[in-house]
Amino acid sequence: MRYLAPVLIGLLYVVLMSLVPEPHRRRLNAVMVAGAGAAYLGGGGLGGWEFAFTVVATWVAYRGLDSWTFVGVGWLLHTAWDVVHHLKGHPIVPFAHDSSFGCALCDPVIALWCLRGGRAPWTWGRGTDEFPAAARSALGTGTAPSKE
Repeated sequence: MRYLAPVLIGLLYVVLMSLVPEPHRRRLNAVMVAGAGAAYLGGGGLGGWEFAFTVVATWVAYRGLDSWTFVGVGWLLHTAWDVVHHLKGHPIVPFAHDSSFGCALCDPVIALWCLRGGRAPWTWGRGTDEFPAAARSALGTGTAPSKE
């Protein structure tokens, strides 16, 4: 259960977030990853590095307002930060020793979903475009052909 529960939480996050319509879904996820980037500020145990990480995470989250790729990268950065805190013995939830470990398993699930464009799971099998009005690709690369 130590390994399965965090993955299931990540999948639940994906399903619930998929209920939010675009473009609000991407922007809400950017805000969520910004909050995750500041999660350890209250006592993560790494001193000034906590502030440095928060600066990087905030910039990535800001870029994520317009790009699923940056939102995914933000979750991967937070995954790495979770691993560091787990190994250092400074968990995200002080009274739950394995909380950073669990977060490090949950976050990549969310990151992979974001890097796939944040599409609702029930549309993955279809060849339909979930972003019909978008002038750019779901990954925010700006290279999607115009549908005229």
